Amino acid sequence: MSAVRAVRSRRRVRPGAVVQWVVIAAMFVLLAGPLVWQLSLALKGMGDDLYAKPPQLIPTDPTLSNFGDVLARVPVPRYVLNSLVVAFFVVLGNVIGATAAGYALARLRFRGRGLATAIFLIAMLVPVETVIVSQFLLVRSIALQDTLLGVALPTMVAALNILLLRNAFANIPDELEEAAVLDGANAWQRFLRVCVPQVKGVITVVAIFAFVGSWNDFLWPLLVLSSDDNYTLTVGLNRLRGTFYDDPRLIAAGTIVALVPIIVFFSFLQRYFFRGLESGGLKG
Repeated sequence: MSAVRAVRSRRRVRPGAVVQWVVIAAMFVLLAGPLVWQLSLALKGMGDDLYAKPPQLIPTDPTLSNFGDVLARVPVPRYVLNSLVVAFFVVLGNVIGATAAGYALARLRFRGRGLATAIFLIAMLVPVETVIVSQFLLVRSIALQDTLLGVALPTMVAALNILLLRNAFANIPDELEEAAVLDGANAWQRFLRVCVPQVKGVITVVAIFAFVGSWNDFLWPLLVLSSDDNYTLTVGLNRLRGTFYDDPRLIAAGTIVALVPIIVFFSFLQRYFFRGLESGGLKG
């Protein structure tokens, strides 16, 4: 009897586990549900009823022609190249600028360091929409309107990335830098040879955040860019929306096309991304 009770107790499902799985399922539906629905729309043919009730997730008339129509209607390769140029500037600016600023805030001693950190914290709380007009006037005043550099400029060094790297540098043991000082290393040598190698995982996280943010940005490029040749992918795909008619299949296919470079970029860096999240630089 004791053995039977032990088996039954093992098979008994704990209420906490049930709640955990329910929460995981709900998060999956909320986060992955829209993407799965967009993929379903992109694969639906003319024989599928887009407004069926209940909605049909699996297409009855699957086709890949929607992706071909997207490539035929808008110059996707040119828009992808423009988005890659903007992403390059943003990633490079954040990797270099945010890393240097994070090191200075964490490891160097100078007057006003606490104030500078507080300013970056406050900058994170300010909605972009409240300063976007000022940003546009600034970009126009330096003749960068309708340029890819003008699109990249406001996000080339993000406050969040600076604080992430500041936290990472602050968690490096002081003994490492003290040993470098005894060996005669100056501040730049300690920065490049001692501290930066310790936070490579967090730098990868910053690079991914910067790439995804610049790639998905729509409002700012829409305001800055006016010529079709300079459109980024998110702005260029907006041409799929007609004045009198919208085809949800084409819009969904365009969304999937815009998502592919992000998946490719993340697949190359995912190992370093998760390593960076697990490292001590993101604790506390």
